[in-house]
Amino acid sequence: MINSVLAEGRRISSSPLVKQHAVGGSFFLVVLLLIGFLLYSTISWMWDEQRLPLSKIVLQGDLQYVSTRDVQRSFARLEHIGTFMSQDIDALQSSVQSIPWVAHASIRKQWPDTIKVFLTEHQVQAIWNGNALLDDDGIVFDGDIGVVKGEHVKLYVPDGSAPEVLNVWREYNAQFQNIGRNISSLLLNERRAWQIILDNGIRLELGKESLDERIARFFLLYKQLGNDADKVSYIDLRYDTGAAVGWISEQELAQENKDD
Repeated sequence: MINSVLAEGRRISSSPLVKQHAVGGSFFLVVLLLIGFLLYSTISWMWDEQRLPLSKIVLQGDLQYVSTRDVQRSFARLEHIGTFMSQDIDALQSSVQSIPWVAHASIRKQWPDTIKVFLTEHQVQAIWNGNALLDDDGIVFDGDIGVVKGEHVKLYVPDGSAPEVLNVWREYNAQFQNIGRNISSLLLNERRAWQIILDNGIRLELGKESLDERIARFFLLYKQLGNDADKVSYIDLRYDTGAAVGWISEQELAQENKDD
């Protein structure tokens, strides 16, 4: 009898604790549900196409040829520009990278509606095959030649040889500058024969071999020509020794003087 009373007492005394734990658990569950609902509502609001649209572009970088309008046009080619939360940065970056003048693009989003675009442009070193441009890393790109600022050497060479030809131009142009001249055009044909046209119009036929020796021979000849160098049309250096000199005709000289 005593044991029965004690057990009943324990059941009676534990009943409020059970109720207390049940109330606490219910309250915790309600809190979790409320937090989940708030998170879901917030995320749904942020991903709503009518909320937080990306509407501002901030363009940064030392730029001469790329404008904000160019960036806007590249974005306009995307099928869809999402919200601050939904838009993929990689898609924006790929779009901007397709602008011909862009060498490198870095894009990030700024809360709540801004796209920050930092661009690095190709630095023009040469005009490539008459219809493209070459940058200082030997990369060919399709920038608009008509807007290029300053004078640049014209390179006419087979595809795939851009870095090689750029290095040849850099090496030899520095030597020509020592006599007050610059390379205006540099040509490498399919047979790997080189031709140089200087800024005073003289054409140098160099062939495929011994470029260093043949150019050194030109410098010796050029000094000997003196003032007569202005009358030279071409110099063929494709010989073991010496060179063949072609002269501008009297008629052509007269026409040049008339044009001046």
